Amino acid sequence: MLTSEAVAQDLPRLRRYARALTGNQSSGDAYVAATLEALVQDPGILKATDDTLVALYHAFSKIWNSVDQNNTPAGEPASATDRHIERISPLPRQAFLLVALEDFSEAKAAAILDLPASEIARLVDESGRELAEEIATDVLIIEDEALIAMDLESLVESLGHKVLGVARTHSEAVSMAMKQQPGLILADIRLADMSSGLEAVNELLKKFEVPVVFITAYPEQLLTGQRPEPAFLITKPFRPAMVSAVISQALFFERRAKLKTGKRA
Repeated sequence: MLTSEAVAQDLPRLRRYARALTGNQSSGDAYVAATLEALVQDPGILKATDDTLVALYHAFSKIWNSVDQNNTPAGEPASATDRHIERISPLPRQAFLLVALEDFSEAKAAAILDLPASEIARLVDESGRELAEEIATDVLIIEDEALIAMDLESLVESLGHKVLGVARTHSEAVSMAMKQQPGLILADIRLADMSSGLEAVNELLKKFEVPVVFITAYPEQLLTGQRPEPAFLITKPFRPAMVSAVISQALFFERRAKLKTGKRA
């Protein structure tokens, strides 16, 4: 494929990223246009690599990061989700969106931002905490181990969320959730009475929509290779920073999904 054709093919994706990054489509498009102008002046930027997509995003990022006011996008944000995203510090915001929204590996995100790969993980963790503070919600924890439940409760509250309660059995989880309808569920699989957190979640999802993050020592029970599989899965023992980042991703994508279907964010 010719370089110009590859760029044209990737432009819709870059425009999506630019809008999420700046919080406004017209502002994002202005940066995309500036990127294209830079590529016209120096086509070697893309020809120097086999990964045209990474090179395109790298060129865009150099331009965006060169502008002093890139943390204060002009105009009204396109959506509630964009307003949340634009409040994250600039560099963590880029790392989060490249990994969570654009699905780049940490290595490719590092190449785009001219950073060590290890720095990307730290920035994603940082953005997760900042975003969680922006998208506060009510959380139900389904966990039978008291110490882990306490750790999760403390972490969730430190991020600005409200813990509705801790359920230790299938029946407790269903009862609590139906009464209070949480905005997020953190769920273990194996519970105190040998019941299943997975079954409890599946039962609840038939009643109402809610993002779910599974935190389990038995990931093989969920990652079976069959569909559907959970989008958000954390393996015990977990790092608090990882829980923070995954909670933020779950809420971020839930907001975007609601916006696409016309529901309130």
